[in-house]
Amino acid sequence: MNKDIISSLEGIRLLSGLSREEREAAERQCSWKRYRAEEQIIDRDSDTRDVFFVVSGKVRIVNYSLSGREVTLGDVAAGGHFGELAALDGDPRSASVMALEDTVVAAMPPDYFLRLIHAHPESTLFILQSLSRIVRRSTERIMDLSTLGANNRVHAELLRLAKSVAKGGNQAVITPIPVHSDIASRVSTTRETVARVLNELAREGIVKREKEALKVLDIDALESLVIEVRGE
Repeated sequence: MNKDIISSLEGIRLLSGLSREEREAAERQCSWKRYRAEEQIIDRDSDTRDVFFVVSGKVRIVNYSLSGREVTLGDVAAGGHFGELAALDGDPRSASVMALEDTVVAAMPPDYFLRLIHAHPESTLFILQSLSRIVRRSTERIMDLSTLGANNRVHAELLRLAKSVAKGGNQAVITPIPVHSDIASRVSTTRETVARVLNELAREGIVKREKEALKVLDIDALESLVIEVRGE
């Protein structure tokens, strides 16, 4: 292990059911590496099968269209994991992963990972629940791409972000401020479209840009814009 890297799996949610001795044994099986922002961790179609745990920092899971446009599939923050699909089915990687900021990851060999989840049903359940959420989000986005125009896809993404941080009530504060290019990558549109939609929502009093956050002032109104087009 690199002595300059904090080599602990204590904060990894998938492994929270392990005893201290089991966690320390798992740590000895991992390789540890620090990545700088925008540095690639996994390349799509590679035949590596390690499972990665985000010890600190944040990573982004992406794919690229034939024209080279980046499509964001999701972000994984400290405490999360990625790369389990290749360990489970043995197929090549289905997406690329890059660091969004200075990030430390622990890579666990696939055989050890499979033995670990076999011995810990709670970890297996955690993976199943995580995969279920991915399927649900993917289904929603496929429907959005099939049925919504670009403006409404931006509405839907903002609604997802708002609901993910809302603490009850009809408002939410999204921090840090979503980067236009990030939203565009998630909903397959342009930064200019995202900027225009945000300006329109601000004029309508639905969102407000603050110094370090985007405040959604009326979640219900934002949801109505999406429901109206979806026909729900």
